Amino acid sequence: MAARTSRPRTAKKGGEGSAPRIAQLVLPPLDEGDAAELRAGGAYELQRYVGADLEERDLTGASFTECEFEEAQAHEAQLRGSRLLQVRAERLNAPVLGLSRTTLRDVHLKDSRLGAVEMFDASVQSVEVTGSKLSWLNLRGARLSDVLFADCVIEELDLTQAQAQRVAFRDCTVGALVLDGARLSGVDLRGAELGTLSGIDSLRGTLVSAAQAAQLTPLLAAHMGITIME
Repeated sequence: MAARTSRPRTAKKGGEGSAPRIAQLVLPPLDEGDAAELRAGGAYELQRYVGADLEERDLTGASFTECEFEEAQAHEAQLRGSRLLQVRAERLNAPVLGLSRTTLRDVHLKDSRLGAVEMFDASVQSVEVTGSKLSWLNLRGARLSDVLFADCVIEELDLTQAQAQRVAFRDCTVGALVLDGARLSGVDLRGAELGTLSGIDSLRGTLVSAAQAAQLTPLLAAHMGITIME
């Protein structure tokens, strides 16, 4: 297996080491894979899948290492408990996608359209999502470290009971952010245009802009029982 070149990317600014440490993903030459041969529990390495039809496929417990997916259709695909290691996916389309209890490490997702994504209890490390739209990203109880969302629209991001460190947003819109019971460290929200927020008491460990702080003032005041009067 060819060696993968990893080089941490760090931001010049971002608040005391809070920038995600995302490894550069350089895949070796890949073989053309046949998506029809994919099975639950299977192990796949060094494969490239173009235009794969994964709709309603049960790939529970499957493992993908140093693989690439391009223009895959994955509506209602089930990958519960799967492992995606050093995987690149571009132009993935999935109105409903099951990724609960998965392990994602060194994964890059680009220019994709996802609807309801079930990723509760997942392990997410060194993951970059760019130029994508997600309707509902359910990361309840998940463990996240070194995750970057860039140029994304996320209608609802649910981090209830999640543990997250070094997670950042760049030029993103997040319609609803749910943080109830979350434990956060170095989570940089400054690059996200936020709509509604639930779990104000879980904001400890986040970075916000001055404008966001002003936006959050009524919520913080209500949480602390403070009345703001002109």
